[in-house]
Amino acid sequence: MPATPFPKAVLFDLDGTLLDSAPDMLAAVNAMRAMRQLPGIPLEALRPHVSKGARAMVAAAFPHIDAATREEWIPEFLDHYQRELGRHGAPFDGIEVMLAAIEDAGSVWGIVTNKPEYLAKQLIPLLGWEQRCAVLIGGDTLARRKPDPLPLTVAAQRIGVAPEQCIYVGDDERDILAARAAGMPSVVALWGYRLSEDDPFAWQGDVMVDEPAVLAAAEAWPATP
Repeated sequence: MPATPFPKAVLFDLDGTLLDSAPDMLAAVNAMRAMRQLPGIPLEALRPHVSKGARAMVAAAFPHIDAATREEWIPEFLDHYQRELGRHGAPFDGIEVMLAAIEDAGSVWGIVTNKPEYLAKQLIPLLGWEQRCAVLIGGDTLARRKPDPLPLTVAAQRIGVAPEQCIYVGDDERDILAARAAGMPSVVALWGYRLSEDDPFAWQGDVMVDEPAVLAAAEAWPATP
């Protein structure tokens, strides 16, 4: 029997999928709290909200503040986060093994994130990925972001691979919704960030994976044409 091939291309979400960035985010919100003479919050209080974005994290850190005021604080949060970028977080265990296996197979990989592009571009070199990541799409790179499929289809176009021959890996429901709308097989990254009420089984991704190292084996990936 011939060996199962790796997919031609894999696109990844960033926070909660490739990168355990919650410690950087925690430093940012706790800097904001310190400026307001409030004690820091623990990592476990913030971690489930990270994949939901800046607004969800600020809301988790300041639940007693009205939504309009929290919205005004988003630029402040991003400024603090930029200062903490890459200082505390790291790739999840097994990510480098998985990426090396993809590269050794002659396949390419890239990142489609809702993180602002300027922050993602600053972060990638800190991880040593600037020469390895074939495409990077941020949340403000295009007119629409996930769960809209546009970022995924544009990423596939830029690397010259048909969407159905790419696989998208993410830890949030909007990742799986975007992949489905783009015609891309999907992998649910169960090692990522989820709220207690999130049900990844209901997202109906093609494959659910508990840890990144599993994806170092070609047969763990969904089939592509």
